[in-house]
Amino acid sequence: MKRILFVCTGNTCRSPMAEAMLKDMADRQGVALEIRSAGVSTIDGLAVSRYAIESLREKNIQHRGASRALTGEAVEWADLILTMTAGHKRGLLQGFPEAVDKTHTLKEYAHQDDTALADIQELEQLYTEMHMKQALGQQLSNAERSKLLELERRIPGTDIADPFGGTMEMYRSCANEIEEGLRKLLGKL
Repeated sequence: MKRILFVCTGNTCRSPMAEAMLKDMADRQGVALEIRSAGVSTIDGLAVSRYAIESLREKNIQHRGASRALTGEAVEWADLILTMTAGHKRGLLQGFPEAVDKTHTLKEYAHQDDTALADIQELEQLYTEMHMKQALGQQLSNAERSKLLELERRIPGTDIADPFGGTMEMYRSCANEIEEGLRKLLGKL
């Protein structure tokens, strides 16, 4: 049975919606999955946003539970880690570099083909090299900088915007964007 961990900031909006929706979709399709969610910047026990709960309820999906902080145990438990933004992914990998092969944003994993994934990997390598050079007081070469900018233009956005503090319509839109990615994810699984 595949174990999937969804990760966002506070584990009160996006990742709990993804967890609940994928559980529902997998149950309806008879796909055996274990699914959890966590936040990179939260504490255990916070309530899930009422608009997130309402967005799920509109889809006839129930969510029970509260926020959970990301832990090493959760990272080790997961076969696949799907973050809501590239920033979440980078932050997770800074703390848990051993998870590099199983960590992706939801959108890049669900929507991208092999060419786009290769571009993303190359871009991430350039970012890593840039940070290393900056720490050493160096800069990227002109060729490296040009390649980085070319890749940034070519790669479609992989972030799902945070609806926290927004309107009900923002939560609905976020839930629909997550749901679209989850449908493609289930097809890949």
